Amino acid sequence: MPEALAYPTTAIARDRFVVERRGSRPQHDPWRYQGVLVEDERSPDGEVVSIATIFLTGRECPWRCAMCDLWKYTTITDTPPGAITSQLNAARESLTDRPVAGVKLYNAGNFFDPRAVPESGYEGIAAALAGLSRVIVESHPALVGPRVDRFSGALVRQRVADERPPRLEVAMGLETVHPEALDLLNKRFTLEQFAASARALEQRGIGLRVFLLISPPFVPAAEQDEWLRRSIEASIEYGASAISLIPTRPGNGTLEALAAIGKFAQPDLNDVERSFALGLSHARGRARVVVDLWDLERFTHCPDCFAPRRDRLHAMNLQQTILPRWVCPARDRAAFQ
Repeated sequence: MPEALAYPTTAIARDRFVVERRGSRPQHDPWRYQGVLVEDERSPDGEVVSIATIFLTGRECPWRCAMCDLWKYTTITDTPPGAITSQLNAARESLTDRPVAGVKLYNAGNFFDPRAVPESGYEGIAAALAGLSRVIVESHPALVGPRVDRFSGALVRQRVADERPPRLEVAMGLETVHPEALDLLNKRFTLEQFAASARALEQRGIGLRVFLLISPPFVPAAEQDEWLRRSIEASIEYGASAISLIPTRPGNGTLEALAAIGKFAQPDLNDVERSFALGLSHARGRARVVVDLWDLERFTHCPDCFAPRRDRLHAMNLQQTILPRWVCPARDRAAFQ
């Protein structure tokens, strides 16, 4: 193996390995949000509701995970005080004609990192979220602590009249419970530490969502399904009410390097469909399991069947049941030629 391609054995060296393989960073205005996406989602009580995902601009996450490309959507400088509130107010104005039950605040990093979301803005952010039923934010497990309490308290103080404050949920990236893979992904936490953060959220009455990878690096191909089952089971044991399956997407430089040394293979649409069906079957209603459909086109090899297969996955997200697989007419024709 060429020395230049050897994957480092220490976290500090992995940080450098990941950063050195990045491309250029687009410039982002820290006072402007980057987009709003409204999607239907099945709520814990089974109702289908509209949820807005607001893509905020803030400082990059301090962790250097091997599979992550979210740095592309961040800044290298600290988020200015008041900037997140300004972005959020503008984003909510764009939703005037589209009522939503809740919002996901995605800042391509950690909501409880004070350099990405200054604590001085919590009250303003909470005021902009008043009247919603749910608020979902993302965080690294290491940041579950006093800032969670302060933001949760701000949501209570800024509630509308006698209405209940929005229910706070925190989404954390577990990725996989394969211990070696978790370490090599450079997540910088152990399963025990993740479990402790999940318990801390439960003690605060805050909901937990978990992200898991489809086809994570460092997990042998023949073991992917078994480790996904174990990861789903662990997520449920940790108290997750929702589990999001994320197809692992190359494009950050590091995954391409890992593919070159046989440590990563991009999933295709068949892998996504199989993994999602496995997740629904194993969870058995104990938690909602959904598959991320963003940029799903990159995982297909057949344009003729992509749309119906995507529609099937979307319906499964909402119905939480396994639907009959789509039979590709183009593939059938090829078989008889």
